Amino acid sequence: MTEEARALGRAWTDETPWAVLTALTELDHRLAGHEGERRAAEITADALREAGARNVEAQHFDLPVWTRGDCSLRVTEPTDRGFEAVALPYSPAGDATGRLVDVGFGTDDEFEGVDVAGAVVLASTDSPPGGRLVHRMEKYGRAVDGGAAGFVFYNHKDGQHPPTGSLRFGREGEIPAVGVSTETGDWLREYAGEGGEVALSVDAQTAPGEGTNTQGVLGPDTEEEVVVLAHHDAHDIAEGALDNGCGVATLVAAARVLADLDLDTRVRLATVGAEEVGLQGSSALADSLDPDAVRAVVNLDGAGRYRTLRAFLHGTDAFEGVLDDVSDDTGHPIEVRDTVHPYSDHWPFLRAGVPAVQLHSVTPERGRGWGHTHADTRDKADSRNVREHGMLAALLVQRLTSADRSVPRPDEHALRERLADDGMRPGMEAAGVWPVGWN
Repeated sequence: MTEEARALGRAWTDETPWAVLTALTELDHRLAGHEGERRAAEITADALREAGARNVEAQHFDLPVWTRGDCSLRVTEPTDRGFEAVALPYSPAGDATGRLVDVGFGTDDEFEGVDVAGAVVLASTDSPPGGRLVHRMEKYGRAVDGGAAGFVFYNHKDGQHPPTGSLRFGREGEIPAVGVSTETGDWLREYAGEGGEVALSVDAQTAPGEGTNTQGVLGPDTEEEVVVLAHHDAHDIAEGALDNGCGVATLVAAARVLADLDLDTRVRLATVGAEEVGLQGSSALADSLDPDAVRAVVNLDGAGRYRTLRAFLHGTDAFEGVLDDVSDDTGHPIEVRDTVHPYSDHWPFLRAGVPAVQLHSVTPERGRGWGHTHADTRDKADSRNVREHGMLAALLVQRLTSADRSVPRPDEHALRERLADDGMRPGMEAAGVWPVGWN
């Protein structure tokens, strides 16, 4: 039996990744900059040490820390009726009253010609069928640019689950914003069609603080390295099991396999904070490393959640051959998508010229699924998915460390053109994430 086969055999019955997921989901919450996020970093640091990683250490970084207070949403015309709502992270404290304007998916076309000045904008979490993802921050940004007084984000998934999600990358937003369930959204769309008016109020605070990353290394001390990362923070309205406790557990599973394999190149294992509020932990990690010394980044945001593993290439076709080899060798399908997006922890590295692949997993239905809602709890996770995706991630990383392996560096001009060709630029500009200096 080969070394690789023995390592994979041990991983098949390894209970440690599930124990890590359990420990993360037992915390009160893991919102960036709060005690739970710091404890999550300690949990993952202990797991990396146990896996055999060396030089395990914490990295602290400055962070605008958002703290949730109360919020309320009330229809005042054509009736008087209150609804459950949750404030969206980086919403400023404040009140908004005005007519309710429904912009549907919140695309540029749907905002076009609609007067939202002084209004409270209502937008769905969903995106147009067959089209690209329209991110929450795009919809909020368009509402702000149109002079709206407030923003209401309604879930498209049934079950009385108000969604959450950050409004801006690393800074407080401009107008108060809340999330409501799809059932509430149905009422609000009806009231909007009748010329309805609403009043919303958010109590929240943004103050200076710090977030926490943790990292350690495996393999030889080479000048070049492969970075594997997953974010350990989560939103404070749920356990954060799927987003991204499963990704962290997958990283731990991968680390325990990699520790038993021959590696030609150093592997840096990292869990990062503050992804959910603007990729701030991964930005701090990227800034602390020499991008020329990073051969590739493997981002495990979304791995281990669902059965089917999906890889986003982010413009580097060379990853496809390695992924195909892993799939062929294991008999496990990996869906490969030549997708580029800026909304996860690969982005700070990709911006710095480092090739990056994201291992995700496919939700059974369109959209985020249970993520970013009260229902993101451990019972939705499956230890088999975590173990298998950890094994596949480990094999991918091992192949990327091969001494004769090189991965082409992404070209900034080509990346910019690709995002523009994919129709991403208008949305990124509305969200405030189109890089400064990219014309």
